[in-house]
Amino acid sequence: MSSVPPLAIAETPVPPAVAVGPHPLPGEPLVEIRGLCFRRGERVIFADLDLDIPQGTVTAVMGPSGTGKTTLLKLITGQLKPDAGSIRVAGEKVTRLDQRGLFRLRRQMGMLFQSSALLTDLSVFDNVAYPLREHTRLDPALIRQLVLLKLEAVGLRGGWNLMPNELSGGMARRVALARAIALDPLMILYDEPFAGQDPISMGMLMALIRQLNDAAHLTSILVSHDVQETLRIADWIFLIAEGRVLAQGTPQALLQDTSPWVRQFIDGLPDGPVHFHYPAPPLTLDLLGSG
Repeated sequence: MSSVPPLAIAETPVPPAVAVGPHPLPGEPLVEIRGLCFRRGERVIFADLDLDIPQGTVTAVMGPSGTGKTTLLKLITGQLKPDAGSIRVAGEKVTRLDQRGLFRLRRQMGMLFQSSALLTDLSVFDNVAYPLREHTRLDPALIRQLVLLKLEAVGLRGGWNLMPNELSGGMARRVALARAIALDPLMILYDEPFAGQDPISMGMLMALIRQLNDAAHLTSILVSHDVQETLRIADWIFLIAEGRVLAQGTPQALLQDTSPWVRQFIDGLPDGPVHFHYPAPPLTLDLLGSG
């Protein structure tokens, strides 16, 4: 079995973390959203949305498909601009940052994509090393150590030389997680991390998300449709639909919530406030016409 990349250059001291505005005090929200409005064409995605992500927690954003959960992550990271309202991350108003400021802020955000989004022509080692090489001037020897530490954290140090097409779905998701924490971010955003995972891989990812959040003092924002898995690891949950927050609280509080909307989503009921049928004219009108 081949060994890890050889250590050929003397080690250098670890530089201080990149500063992004005033570091939030313990207990303060890391993300503050006020009066958020966003639409796509005529369709309203968010209407006067208020939402805080507490620092140091695993906070889940849940809701039916098409309610804007992934859109919310894109707004937080500055990939999209709201029509109205404000978004603050670590004290920085995202919508007022220029390109340089936005890139600086994003270095403090790790992102785990639903598809993992590994670079197919790079090995596991080089995928995790990529953000370190792109965004820092660290010595190659130090990058080597950091990459191995991140891979060790997700249990894949022994697979450093594998290519993405040699990985299972669960392994690819763990490599993507190692890459997401490569720059030691303030927070990690997870977009449907459990999608397409078998029960064992799902259990591993659940444990990793919780353990990394607590051990590294991260703030995690988790978008997921997997109700039971999310209830097991989240500290706080927002249920969103119709452009606003319909319910929020601890997993225990939501399990006891008697709201029809909450019960439909948590219990997976086929019909309720969220209708099975998409709005449409009467079937006879479509089939037979008005005449």
